[in-house]
Amino acid sequence: MKKYKAIIYDIDGTVLNTLNMNMYPLIQIIKEETGEEWTFEQVLKFAAYPGMKVMQELGVKDQEKTYARWVKYVNEYEEGATLYDGFMEVFKAFQDNHIIQAVVSAKTAKQYEIDFVDKGLDKFMDVAILADDTTKHKPNPEPLLECIKRLNIEVSEAIYIGDALSDYQASRNAGMDFGYAKWGSVSSEGIDHPDLVFESPLDLLKLLEKNDE
Repeated sequence: MKKYKAIIYDIDGTVLNTLNMNMYPLIQIIKEETGEEWTFEQVLKFAAYPGMKVMQELGVKDQEKTYARWVKYVNEYEEGATLYDGFMEVFKAFQDNHIIQAVVSAKTAKQYEIDFVDKGLDKFMDVAILADDTTKHKPNPEPLLECIKRLNIEVSEAIYIGDALSDYQASRNAGMDFGYAKWGSVSSEGIDHPDLVFESPLDLLKLLEKNDE
């Protein structure tokens, strides 16, 4: 079995449950921009998209300003991001076994501070690649390749754990193995051949067994 030196995580829908805090503010944005009343089920199709792609799909006039307003609403949403059950055990187990951990996410630095750092999760990560760290974003491989560069390891020595098609495509474009986080995924469409499939966060501990072999 393959041994991985590094586990790289997506954040939204993988490490953190951010579905409600992202989708309900989006409903508000759509109403403000179009006057239309969308249901939660209708906006759910955007859950797996990077933020700016959502703006493009909606065809809003000033995409960057509207996206910034969406981020503001998300950060103000009362429910906030919650850590998926089991992840604290996973982070500690990998740390204890000297497995490198990192995150590659389309989050802004401010969002990362609110959702991740304030929960004390950053202490487990060697590197965090966020929206402002690269000029191109998932599904482009640049964020993953930048992470690999900063970790000073080979692409073949890492696996990317994600819940969305853009995560899968980014890992494929980077030539990196992909672990499909089914627990947070809203759609498996297009994720045809993940290298590994995980039903729950605790399933990730199987990667330690592989490293023991």
